[in-house]
Amino acid sequence: MSTPTPAPTPARAREPFDRRLARAVQTVTGRSLGPHQSAIVRIGFSLTWLLFLLRELPHRHLLYGFESPWSWGMAERLIADNRAFTVLMWSDGRIWFEVVYGLAVLSAVLLMVGWRTRAVSVVFMVGVLSLQNRAVFVGDGGDNVLHLAAIYLVLARCSRVWSLDARREAREARAARAGEPPRRDLTGPLLWVVLGGFLMAATWFSDVSGEWWMPVLLWVLWLGNALWWLVRRYAPGEPRTLLDALANLAHNATLLVLMAEVCLIYATAGWYKIQGSRWQDGTALYYPLHLDYFTPWPALSELLAASGIMVMVLTYGTVIVQVAFPFTLFNRKVKNVLLVAMMLEHAGIALLLGLPFFSLAMISADAVFLPTVFLVALGARVTRVRDRLLRRTPDGTLPEQRRVDGEYGPRTLVG
Repeated sequence: MSTPTPAPTPARAREPFDRRLARAVQTVTGRSLGPHQSAIVRIGFSLTWLLFLLRELPHRHLLYGFESPWSWGMAERLIADNRAFTVLMWSDGRIWFEVVYGLAVLSAVLLMVGWRTRAVSVVFMVGVLSLQNRAVFVGDGGDNVLHLAAIYLVLARCSRVWSLDARREAREARAARAGEPPRRDLTGPLLWVVLGGFLMAATWFSDVSGEWWMPVLLWVLWLGNALWWLVRRYAPGEPRTLLDALANLAHNATLLVLMAEVCLIYATAGWYKIQGSRWQDGTALYYPLHLDYFTPWPALSELLAASGIMVMVLTYGTVIVQVAFPFTLFNRKVKNVLLVAMMLEHAGIALLLGLPFFSLAMISADAVFLPTVFLVALGARVTRVRDRLLRRTPDGTLPEQRRVDGEYGPRTLVG
């Protein structure tokens, strides 16, 4: 009787442990993973914050300013207790409030288009934390996600694609391949000098006894970027390789933390819902559909609430999707199906319950799980639409230029 031949062992399984460990370290330090996912997260959260600030622009003084029911004294006592960070508490003047609010709007716009993302992301974080911590009871749940995401974006390399920074780097790379001398960049150093001067003045004149960790973090970020600029300009060899590896490691760790946060949000929400009697009998959705505060479209809410089967299906479906999603990360196809279901669920919440910014914040967080193939195809389609609107041809020229300069004229549009 012949002995059965054992199945061949995969080559990777026969590989020594130290070599597999070295490959794993190279993966997390050699490149920034998920560039498209981090870019769509950057665009989503900055767009969410921008739309919120613009919608509340007429009511900004009532929400965060001197007309707020949450008065200056009440906010001061709370911040002294929880040690939250907000630059709005440095002065109770109206001009200071308008400056902070204006910078928050401007930083959201610049972060969305990816202009000087390293510096702008810090200003964006300060704006988000300052306004939200000034009045902690203003929000619908999405503000908590945005609060954390503003910190994450500072540590992520979220401008590798779909940004003005990426277009500028591509233009510099083309110029280098063509043998042209590099252009001197004055905007970046000037921006960091201005931010450094403001940070020095804020550290010197403000009382930071309660929120000491934030000035320390801001100084670490400022000094780290100053070191990056010096190394890139004067030591482009091994020192830059080391800093680039540290930046990749921080970026990849940030994406991992964001993914874990999304899974934790859905897992805790789903398991808490399971314990509720209204979720168990399938009637939980019926009650918010009859609350005036959560019915922007009363006729639509009444139509949906009139169907007991639809209420039960949506109630149970919400629980199933939230509980199951963290376990579907091990199967790409199932994960993508549930990801679409969750995004549709948040779109329904925005429409039926009148919570657009909560829904947009959660969709932005969910986008970290979107497949790269889909995001690349989406980016290509958006580019084609942009070129059609700008009347560009595939080679980057305008039709008028092709008629004047010939088929291969000297004038082309960069980017």
